[in-house]
Amino acid sequence: MAFVPADVPEIRRALLDWYDAHARALVWRSPPGTTARPDPYRVWLSEVMLQQTTTPHATPYFLTFTTRWPTVSDLAAAEDGEVMAAWAGLGYYARARNLLACARAVAGAHGGTFPDTEAGLLALPGVGAYTAAAVAAIAFGEAANVVDGNVERVMSRLFAVETPLPAARPELRRLAGSLVRDQRPGDWAQALMDLGATICRPKSPLCGDCPVTAWCAGHASGQPERYPLKLKKAERPHRSGVAWVLRDGRGRVALVRRPDKGLLGGMLGLPTSDWSAAPDLAPPAAADWREAGFVEHVFTHFSLTLEVRVAEGSGDFVWTPVEEALGALPTVFRKALERGLGAP
Repeated sequence: MAFVPADVPEIRRALLDWYDAHARALVWRSPPGTTARPDPYRVWLSEVMLQQTTTPHATPYFLTFTTRWPTVSDLAAAEDGEVMAAWAGLGYYARARNLLACARAVAGAHGGTFPDTEAGLLALPGVGAYTAAAVAAIAFGEAANVVDGNVERVMSRLFAVETPLPAARPELRRLAGSLVRDQRPGDWAQALMDLGATICRPKSPLCGDCPVTAWCAGHASGQPERYPLKLKKAERPHRSGVAWVLRDGRGRVALVRRPDKGLLGGMLGLPTSDWSAAPDLAPPAAADWREAGFVEHVFTHFSLTLEVRVAEGSGDFVWTPVEEALGALPTVFRKALERGLGAP
C-alpha cells in the first residue's frame, strides 16, 4: 500500500497556487478564491451532466437547461418528455431520469433547497458518492473527498500505485482523502480535476508543466503514463436489430416512447426490433418496407448494428416533424433516422 508523504501542506500549496493561475473557465464554475458560494443547483446539474461526458459536449446542454429551468424547482415542474428530449445526445439516459427524481425530491421534501451536507445530499434519489461529495465541497465548503476518474489517475501516479483498477479504487480513495483539508475544499477538488484533465492526461502527461512533479512517484519512476494499471477489458459483446423509419408524407416520422425501465428508458425513439444475436424482425406496421443500409453504435456494455428499413404509411405512433425528431432523438436513433432520410 502506498504511503502518504509528510509534506502534504507543500503539495496542497503547490497545487492550489497552480489552480489560482490556471483554473479552467467553465460556465458552471466560480473563479478560484471566490468567497460567495456557487449555486448548488448549477453545481449538481453540471456534475450529473459531466458523468461519462466531456466538458465541451456538456456545456451547451448545461446552458440550455439553466435557461429553460433556472432553478431546481423549475426543473422539478417540467414534463418528463421535455427533459428527456433536452437530454437527448448526452447519453446514459438513466441520468436524466435520476435528475428529475432528485429535482422533485429537493423541490418537494426540501422546499427547493439542497441539503448542505454530504450525508444529506447522498440521501437524495439518484445522487451517488461522487456527486454528493462534489456538491458538498464546491457548493457548501465541506471537506469532502471528491474522487472521479481524473483524481484516480492523479493519485495512481502521485503515489505509483501498483494495484490495477478497479481493485485499486479503495486505496486511491484513501490516498485522495489523505490530502483533503478544511481549507478551500471546493477549490481543492476542482484543482485535482483540472490537473487530471489538462496536465496529468491519460496519454502523454505534461509532467514539465505539473505543479506536483517534485512529489510524484510515477514521474520519478520514469514511466508516469504506466499508471493507473488496468486489467485487460473483456471483449464487448455485439448485438443486432432493425430500426423502422416510417413517414406519413406530411413531413412527419413515426416515433414511440420507450418503456421507463431499461436502456434509453423513457426516451422517444424509432420503432425497433429487440437488440440481440437473433432479433425478431416483425415490422411495427404493414407497409412496403425497403432496405436503407446499416448504422453502427457502441454502448457501454455492447456494440450494435442496426439495419434501417424505410416506408410510407400510418399507424398509432407519436408522429413528429422530422426536424424536431432529429433534435430530440438519442444518438443511435438519430443516426438511423438520418440514414433512412437519405434512402431513395
